[in-house]
Amino acid sequence: MKYVVFVPDGCADVPLAELGDRTPLEVARMPRLEALAAKSEVGRAAVIPEGLPPGSDVGNMSILGFDPAEYHTGRAPIEAAAMGVEIGPDEIAYRCNLVTLSDDPVPIMVDFAAGHPTNAQSHAIVAALDEELGRGRDGVRFHAGVEYRHLCVVPRGWTDVECTPPHDLTGRAAVFPHGASAPAVNDLMNASRRVVGETATSVGSVATQIWLWGQGVKPALPSFSATYGVDGRMSSAVDLVQGLGVLTGIEVVDVPGATAGFDNDYGAQARACIRSLDDRDLFVLHIEATDEAGHQGRSDIKVDALERWDADVIGPILDALAAAGEPYRILLMPDHATPCDTKTHSAEPVPYLLFDSQAEAAGGVYTEPATAQCAPVPGHSLMGRLVGT
Repeated sequence: MKYVVFVPDGCADVPLAELGDRTPLEVARMPRLEALAAKSEVGRAAVIPEGLPPGSDVGNMSILGFDPAEYHTGRAPIEAAAMGVEIGPDEIAYRCNLVTLSDDPVPIMVDFAAGHPTNAQSHAIVAALDEELGRGRDGVRFHAGVEYRHLCVVPRGWTDVECTPPHDLTGRAAVFPHGASAPAVNDLMNASRRVVGETATSVGSVATQIWLWGQGVKPALPSFSATYGVDGRMSSAVDLVQGLGVLTGIEVVDVPGATAGFDNDYGAQARACIRSLDDRDLFVLHIEATDEAGHQGRSDIKVDALERWDADVIGPILDALAAAGEPYRILLMPDHATPCDTKTHSAEPVPYLLFDSQAEAAGGVYTEPATAQCAPVPGHSLMGRLVGT
């Protein structure tokens, strides 16, 4: 039996006026998904447990079959695993965004992604930050990631603070960290303005400072193969998702052309999946573009990304599975919703699809309105059903 998990990040949405009060899933031309749904179990999954933030860390942990209410410790330490950054017992990790704030008396979050700098631009900024504010001084160190997404490791005493994700603040007044540890966090963010501003100017970036959030200690996740009895691989261009693979023992495949943006090579990821299934039974395929479209409020790009999913990923993989002649199962669902009207994540249940090539199913339609009356199932329960445990 072969198993494929499709994760169109943040693809769930709400009816939008510019789409005739329909969602992107309703508007997108997806004939292969439509045909698959007609032979599948279709319902709703609660991927974000109550009380946890609606982020890709929580949602993808659910999709991989681990209850975030039990295992989630924070977003940043998962990304640290992907980056090979070790978090000691006396340390915590923070996600360190490069952001663009206005210079108003009450700053506005102009861009949570600082204009999507290139790695060359952002790595120069992070290197300057580590040179002047890090390198272990006062227990602080910076580690460069991808584009605007980086990591800051600090003493464990900086734990007691509430931080607002920067993507929740787009176009709004910045809500700075608060809580017992907030003075240390805010001091570091404030100190970053000079370093980031000077270096950004020299490399042609619009970044103005760092934004710290998503903090946590190193999690202890079980092995996926030991838990579910299946060995697998995954493809994702996002450190956060890769980190979950590292922490659970799912091999992360490096796919040239896979990016976290709209220029992602969908076909390359599909071909990596097909090759992997020759000698591994499970493959997780995650693509970020639908989420990024939601954050930018671009329903047109979200529709286009969904149509590329159908033509370049779902279709070719289903054809390859059918040609191989071996039984297979498919799980398809996003890790959370990212509505284009709010431009941020939301915690409501998302549509899921579960297909078994050897079993009859009632069939359905894979959209938010079509599944709205379905009672939500726990998101982390579906992996066990996929692999038959």
